[in-house]
Amino acid sequence: MAREFEQAGRAIAGSYTTTSLPDLVTASRHLAALTGLVRDLSDEVLVRTTDNDPGLDFGPVIAAYTSASAPAGCAVNNYTEAFEQLGFLHRYAEAPATADLRDARQAAFDVVQGRLDLTVDSLQETFVTLRQAADRIDGTPPRVLAALSRSARPANSIYRVPAKLPAAEPSRLAYMPVARHAR
Repeated sequence: MAREFEQAGRAIAGSYTTTSLPDLVTASRHLAALTGLVRDLSDEVLVRTTDNDPGLDFGPVIAAYTSASAPAGCAVNNYTEAFEQLGFLHRYAEAPATADLRDARQAAFDVVQGRLDLTVDSLQETFVTLRQAADRIDGTPPRVLAALSRSARPANSIYRVPAKLPAAEPSRLAYMPVARHAR
């Protein structure tokens, strides 16, 4: 998921410069991709919260995805505001130029530039949030965990340590001395 957000940020950043903006076709594709990524993010949370496997604890995974939802949502919000202004520019592209229309076009251009910059920043933040969470969750290789004691499983692991049932009867030692009677 982190890589997908990073790729979306690169695609958006490459679609405009300081003197040009993406056309509505490109912007529509970007907006569809962004909303799809946010939907995928929520789907990941949905799948993890409905999984009833007793051996897995998806709390850290769910926390990672839900933490990334805020900057991802900001990216979509900023892009939709840019998209609205691109629509305005498209609508009045062929209109006769007046002083007011030139000012409005320049203002819309500036808003689109600013919102696209904010979108790319939010996508980068989403990428970093997901990447850091992925590095924290079960970052210790299983062989290292096996080399450590049984209680050394990190708290951020998705794997639950199996609960040990209490012994049904007192355990006996291999050698139990017989009680001596006093003479």
